Parts: sequence; C-alpha cells; structure tokens
Amino acid sequence: MNKKEVKKEKNPKEIVNWDAEEYIQREKNGGWYVVFVLVVLALIVLSVVLKWWTFTALVVLSAIALLIYVKRPPRQLHYSLSDKGISEGNNLYSYEDFKNFGVLQDGDNYAIVMTPRKRFSPRVTIYFPQESGEEIVDAFGMRLPMEEVKLDFLDKMVRMLRI
Repeated sequence: MNKKEVKKEKNPKEIVNWDAEEYIQREKNGGWYVVFVLVVLALIVLSVVLKWWTFTALVVLSAIALLIYVKRPPRQLHYSLSDKGISEGNNLYSYEDFKNFGVLQDGDNYAIVMTPRKRFSPRVTIYFPQESGEEIVDAFGMRLPMEEVKLDFLDKMVRMLRI
C-alpha cells in the first residue's frame, strides 16, 4: 500500500432537488408604512421624554434595519435532499440535528418545518413547490418522524405584522 493513499469520500446520494424562495414576502400597502412610522415616532417621543438615549438609538437603528429587511426581495435558493441531510445553498442540515418535521401550509405556499434537538435552536423552515410536495414529504418521512406543526406566538405576530 502506498503511504500517500488518498481516500475518496463517497458523494451522498441526492434524492430530491428543488428551487424555492428563502421566505414568503408579504405585500405591504401604504397604511402599513404609515402605522410603522407612527409607532416608531411614538417610541422615539417616549424615549426622549424619559431621557432614555440608548433606547432612542435602538429604536432608530431597529426601524432602519426592519425597513431594509422588508424591502429586500427573498433570494432563490437551491435545495437538495440527500442521504446525509438537506442542503440549502452551501449549508448542510444533518437529519441527526432534528427530532421531527412537519408540513405547514401558508396560503398557496408549502413548507417543511424541522424541529431541532437543541433546546434553544430555532426551527428550520424550508419552502417547496406544491408539485414536488409528495416526493419531498415522503423522503423526509423516511428519515424523520412527522408531527403536526402549529405556529407559535412569535410566528403568529410575524404573520400579523406582515414581516
């Protein structure tokens, strides 16, 4: 045997591939922006009256960051389901890091929601096209147990605020 023998790593077998947006962008009308500005101004006035200068800076920076976020269009990501896990662009999520998954329907959009084993880790939501849904759900079902997914308080607030 050669001392410099190189072991080739076996490529994981790809099961399903698809492209989808990273999140659902919700429409915001002029009223949404008016209410947003009024809330930000109210918080700024309150913080100035109470002389909370750090809070004033936090409100301004948070408002700017939120405006940038809501105006940015979602990226189109490539997903690939393999024997090792699911890859999202350059990120690989191993099945071992999740205890279960569920399917969530948001209007005309469908998503796989994976619940992590680590207590304080966020759930991973991956959108998929309806026409590939059965194949994707079946592939996940062979690797993780499926459970019903319910929106938590934060998810409901994000939807209500259309963020």
